[in-house]
Amino acid sequence: MAPGTGGNELPITYKIDVMNALKDAGYSTYRIRQDKLLGEATLQLIRENKPVSWDNIATICKLLNCQPGDIMEYIPEDGGDAPESRQNAE
Repeated sequence: MAPGTGGNELPITYKIDVMNALKDAGYSTYRIRQDKLLGEATLQLIRENKPVSWDNIATICKLLNCQPGDIMEYIPEDGGDAPESRQNAE
């Protein structure tokens, strides 16, 4: 399961419009479904800016030739720095 599924919303969000990026890369929703690259439920989650499984993130990264950090980002809920950022500051 991806972060944010199962009721516990984590502050992970998409940095880009994934559907538009896939379309620009030549992957229409028709092609994605026909080639069984991603399921319709996954496409709907992406349209709604909701998290998807890590397997689906890997597929998206493969199709877009990118890294997960290129399409997703962590935004702290409290507006503070991420724990990693605080560690680097010490």
